[in-house]
Amino acid sequence: METKTNSEYTQVISRCKELFRKKTLDYGTSWRIMRLASITDQIFIKAQRIRSVQEKGSQKINDPLEDDFVGIINYSLIALIQISFKDDERMELPFEELEKHYDQWVDLTRGLLENKNHDYGEAWRDMRVSSMTDIILMKLLRLKQIEDNQGKTLVSEGIEANYQDMINYAVFCLIKMGYHHAS
Repeated sequence: METKTNSEYTQVISRCKELFRKKTLDYGTSWRIMRLASITDQIFIKAQRIRSVQEKGSQKINDPLEDDFVGIINYSLIALIQISFKDDERMELPFEELEKHYDQWVDLTRGLLENKNHDYGEAWRDMRVSSMTDIILMKLLRLKQIEDNQGKTLVSEGIEANYQDMINYAVFCLIKMGYHHAS
């Protein structure tokens, strides 16, 4: 059954994936050079900019905040793809091969969202975008700590779950900002 959230999620991810495809055609997979911690820091920069603009109420660089949320989604997916290719030495990967992994991680992440929405009753719809930005930043700080601990946790979710949560919160923010309606 197609829910409103599922439809909106699909629309947001479709736009994110199209940008990912175009950037892959423009730049190749230059991001393969990045270590996971560097990707996490790239996401941190985007989330920190969003928070800074939210707090100041204005911005001097005219890039829409929606672009930063899209960046959080795509860089989180890049991190998950990097994990999938951790034993693969190739620097250049064809989009057709990447697309399968992109779609696989999106499907797994959407499944997580559906399970949490079931249990939490879509509480995110009553949250502020600024609160979800803070949660993304908290997830990033957790990721940095896990990375500093060489991926080891005692009782906490692992690296993949934190990236997936950031994807879902960024999608929620974009839905609340009307990004799924834009063309």
